[in-house]
Amino acid sequence: MAGSVSRRDFFKAGGMAGLAAGVAGLGIGSVLGVPEEAVAETITVTDFVYTCPVCGAKAVDYDALVSHFETEHPDASCGVPQCATLNINGNELKVQVEPQWTLRETLLKAVGLAGGAKEMCDRGGCGSCTVLIDGVPALACTTLAVQCEGKAIETSEGIAADERYRPLVEAYAKHDASQCGYCTPGQFTVAKYIIEKYGEPTEEQIREELAGNICRCGTYSRHVKAIQEAAAAMKGGN
Repeated sequence: MAGSVSRRDFFKAGGMAGLAAGVAGLGIGSVLGVPEEAVAETITVTDFVYTCPVCGAKAVDYDALVSHFETEHPDASCGVPQCATLNINGNELKVQVEPQWTLRETLLKAVGLAGGAKEMCDRGGCGSCTVLIDGVPALACTTLAVQCEGKAIETSEGIAADERYRPLVEAYAKHDASQCGYCTPGQFTVAKYIIEKYGEPTEEQIREELAGNICRCGTYSRHVKAIQEAAAAMKGGN
């Protein structure tokens, strides 16, 4: 795998007039692109993903890194760098990891998805880093990356780029559910889970499922409106 990947390889990006600015708080503006023109953004991941832990040498892929390590540092106490194959938003990525790395820092630093799993409390108490693992909400800051091999990981970027969930993006923009946007990716991710689970969720169901997602701006009622409106539109095929 090459040392850099394009967002176009991750997602099917699409532009929509008047929407990009409104959803900037979701951290998905670069995915939506500008009106009538979706521009792929290149993410260089070489510096973090394929770097020798002993001398800092860069490699073009994981196999080259292992070859370098075995040739140049055969007696190194840290051992050969480990690699995990992660399925992120439907795409498999081979990522160099350490056993203690969380999924949150791996998504941010190794994969380059800065808009999704936000770092807020980093203690599993706020929900801002929530992703879906095999369709179920999980805290990326308390989940190890190596635990995710063989599982499907979804972030807010991938959900927002899915045309089926365009009504959810539009509803979040319409009801200004983002505010500062720091906690929004986690709430937006749980929103997909809610719609998948309930179809047309009640206010009580939405509030209960979002109870672990803390918003310092107090946008809770806006999420209810956005999710219900999106769910109705998706059921109606709009």
